[in-house]
Amino acid sequence: MPPRSRPPDMNPPPSRRTGRGTVDPRRIRADDLRYLLAVTRTGRLVAAADALGVDHTTVSRRIAALEKSLGLRLMERGAEGWALTDAGKAVAENARAIEDALARVAEAVSGQDSPSLHGTVRVSAPDAFGTVIATPALARVRRHHPDLQVELITATRQLTLHPSGFDLALAIGRPAGNRLVTEHLTDYALGLYAADEYLARCGSPESAAGLRDHTLIFYIESMLQVGDLDIERHLPGITPAFSSTNVFAQLEAARLGAGIGVLPAFLTHGAGLRRLLAHEIDIRLPITLAVRREAVTHPAVRAVRDALRQEVAERGAELLPS
Repeated sequence: MPPRSRPPDMNPPPSRRTGRGTVDPRRIRADDLRYLLAVTRTGRLVAAADALGVDHTTVSRRIAALEKSLGLRLMERGAEGWALTDAGKAVAENARAIEDALARVAEAVSGQDSPSLHGTVRVSAPDAFGTVIATPALARVRRHHPDLQVELITATRQLTLHPSGFDLALAIGRPAGNRLVTEHLTDYALGLYAADEYLARCGSPESAAGLRDHTLIFYIESMLQVGDLDIERHLPGITPAFSSTNVFAQLEAARLGAGIGVLPAFLTHGAGLRRLLAHEIDIRLPITLAVRREAVTHPAVRAVRDALRQEVAERGAELLPS
């Protein structure tokens, strides 16, 4: 059997230091910093290894070597993968400058006249917003920077306060804590939508109270991880009869006449659904854009951030229809 990979050394021995008490830079291998950044972006040794074109034991070994040379613990394992310690965040923030410099060197020797962004940016977003709003923004960034790798993870879940596995995240609601640099990106509207076939068969509710006589389509309450989507907050006393963890399944169920969906307005364009009780039921939720502190100044992250801002500015009528 091949030897099992070990995690980065949790108790690295002290490194050799100069007379002024600082780490001797001659003992730091700049290439080891690339391995640290790769794990920082993915939160996983195997995923980082795939991005670097090596095996995961090499990644583990190189990070352990970096920790030994610095005499510091740079990463710790959490429930969602590997994350930076406070010392690791400071190291990673400065390591990005080295990574960018290497990319500029590659551009110079390849004869490129205009700078192009390199590396990988991983974005986390809710299913619907990530697919319908974030994807066009990311595609635009890739058109301008074809050497940039963009990864989009979609899941409607609570944004973790101990970030790992992404550079930039979009989340429903306003996360607390100071581990992330956050900003309010936009609000979006949810409403009641149903197909003509359902309305012809079951009629249309005349008020929110009348929804108790209809089939409501929404998330599975016991599996919902986003407090702002708790149906009790918006429609007290009404329980969904058709539930799914996937908003696109909810949309399809409404389109097929299975009930009345509580759906994002931007998701219903072209679906053939009618808006119900628009003046009475108009749910507005915020989307927060969050960036890991050590990634804020990275050019590729800034480019993605700007593209997302531009996308929501241009599509305000879809996100918040009058």
